[in-house]
Order: sequence, then structure tokens, then C-alpha cells
Amino acid sequence: MKIKKAVFPVAGLGTRFLPATKAMPKEMLPVVDKPLIQYAVEEALASGIEQIIFVTGSGKTPLENHFDRQYELEDTLRKRDKTDLLKTIESIVPKSGTIIYTRQSEPLGLGHAIWCARDIVGDEPFAVLLADDLIQSETPVLYQMIKMFDRLRASMVATIEVPKEDTNRYGILSGEEDYDGIIRVTNMVEKPDPESAPSNIAAIGRYIFTPRIFDLLGDHKRGAGNEIQVTDAMVELLKEQPLFGFKFEGTRFDCGDKAGFQMANLAFALERPEIGPQLREYIKKIL
Repeated sequence: MKIKKAVFPVAGLGTRFLPATKAMPKEMLPVVDKPLIQYAVEEALASGIEQIIFVTGSGKTPLENHFDRQYELEDTLRKRDKTDLLKTIESIVPKSGTIIYTRQSEPLGLGHAIWCARDIVGDEPFAVLLADDLIQSETPVLYQMIKMFDRLRASMVATIEVPKEDTNRYGILSGEEDYDGIIRVTNMVEKPDPESAPSNIAAIGRYIFTPRIFDLLGDHKRGAGNEIQVTDAMVELLKEQPLFGFKFEGTRFDCGDKAGFQMANLAFALERPEIGPQLREYIKKIL
């Protein structure tokens, strides 16, 4: 089956970015002039996704409003003949019926957030995108994964290599490299200590799952942090179905981290012809 639906878990509180996220969802933090969530949604739509499923929580109204029409603003831009800006904000809003919202009523972890979308996704494979992982690439990473899914017909997760001392920040997988940057996963561990980590290959926020994952998440088993971890469900899935790690082409920025967020801003700003040259001159000056 074609991958048509993508789940976006966006119910988190964003406490690492307080006070900026006190009244604004962390997914709305801007990288240059676009919020993080917009980059993720654009990646999904450019990859052929037809339905966006936001798993939201309290305080996420600004995110919902961002992907809706704002007639007063549009009318003002139209009257002021600001055609380019008008086209920009109109392009943000997908066609009606593309976006569906559901709520995660309790902060029980990423696995629980994905499970909350089970009735909307139904019995078909689907993608999961975490907006915190912003990836700069010529070809959208999700598109790269969907093309590989068409060959493998199995669940997969995007992977990166991390320093050994950072394994306690990620789900870490072990396995054997198969072909074309694919790793056949044999085991996964959520946030292991560096001394016990099976490798330095980390899962990041791009997944494709078969619907079986919902049954395993539905057991609501608590793992690391006393949360329902998607990593634990993936370990169970491995007992029944193959699971692959995917080495994508692109540069990933951890925008859930303050330093990573600033690096993303710099990298994406330098790509902009209208501000890149000015930034380069400033960087040379301060260095």
C-alpha cells in the first residue's frame, strides 16, 4: 500500500526552551522565518503524503491557526499590493481535509502519542515525523524512505551516527548493514548508558511503520522515564516483522536542543540569497 498518512506528535511542552515556549508551542519556534512544524509538513507533502495527522495537547492553538486561513491578514496584504507575501501565506494552508487533529490527553510519551492516531490511520502503513529533527537535504528524507519502503515493505527508522558519549539521548539500534545504506536491525535500546550501548547508531525522528505497531503500543507498557516508548514497541515488532535502519542523505539538526536550534538557523539562513552574503560577512568579522 502507498504511504498516504503521516503522524506528527506535537503535544510536548517544550520545557527546554522556556521561557520562549511559555505561551507558544515549541513547534512554532522559527528557523529563519518559518516555524519548525512548517518545515516538517512541507517535507511530508513533498514526499507524497496526502493526510497530515497532528497529535496535539493543551496550548497548541497557535499551531492549528498557522495552517488555517487568516482573512484579515490576507485582505490587508491584498490591499497593500504585497502579492509575494500573500502567495507565501496562502501556500501554507493545505487544501481542506488534508489536516486532522486529535488530542493526547496525558503526557505519556512518544509511543502513546503515536498510538493516539490509530483510528485515523487505520490498517495501513504510515509515516511519523518529529518536527524537532530538522533535516537539510536536496531530496526530502521522508521521500527517500518511502522509495526504500516500496522495495522492502517493512518498518524503518532514519538513523545517524552519534558520539559514544551521547547514546543516552537516543534510541540506539544494533544490526548488520544490508545494502544501499540499509541496516537490518536486530535490537534497539532506549537511551542506554555509553558503557552498555550496543552501537553508536541512533534513531531520529523519521519513521515508517506497518499498522502492527499500534497493537504493540496499545499494551501501554511503560519504559524509560516511565513513559510508553516507541523504541520498546519496535523491539517487540522485531519478533514478528523485519525492521530496518535507513541512512539518509542530508544534514540533521537537533532543534530540541538550544545549540542545535541555533545551528539550524545559521545553516538555513546561509542558504538564503537575500541574507546569506550579509551573514557570511558578519561571521568572518566576529571570528
